[in-house]
Amino acid sequence: MMILLLSNPSEDVYANRTVTRRYIMRIVTLLTVVSLALVLSLARADDTLVNFDRGIGVDPVSNAQGMAATANVVTRNIVRGVQPAPALWAIAELKAEVEDDGRITVDGRGLVFAAGDTIGTALVLTPTGGTAASLNVFATLICENVAPFVERNTNPVPLAANGDFKIDDVLSPPPPPTSCATPALLIRNTGNGSWFAAGIQKFDGGHLAE
Repeated sequence: MMILLLSNPSEDVYANRTVTRRYIMRIVTLLTVVSLALVLSLARADDTLVNFDRGIGVDPVSNAQGMAATANVVTRNIVRGVQPAPALWAIAELKAEVEDDGRITVDGRGLVFAAGDTIGTALVLTPTGGTAASLNVFATLICENVAPFVERNTNPVPLAANGDFKIDDVLSPPPPPTSCATPALLIRNTGNGSWFAAGIQKFDGGHLAE
């Protein structure tokens, strides 16, 4: 005798509904995670006041009169009230981000002398002729492009012999709450306050493809 076991249609419908609910819940969970990640990403982007990509090493002289090999009158490369370092400096790489609340991160590479006996390093000659990587640097953000200028500074950090440094700090005082459309970011010597390098502001669109 053959016995046929037939399934209960109501049980099949219930099982199908259960599977469907599970799939729906998985999709909803996935969409929630993606949406949250997008919101957080946009929030971080909205918190950014200004970015800097690459840098310029200081040239102490911005202008010299006449065509002779030497000039009697020169104009020092003073940037928004900040004196330049007395020697040429170069910087290989600089990236910086400033947030609305004053949080700033700076990653500098290869901030070194571009002239003199210690060219290609950040080493400083001692009175006896030895060398020591004793320099400390700090960052200054100036939003004003006409006087009076407000210097918003970080705490100092060591400058390595190869010119590398990192800053992760909060500017004091904080940036203005409205705008900082034409900022100047200066990397400065803690000893005398002169500037070694300046950041290049990163605009929307970035750099051209290399």
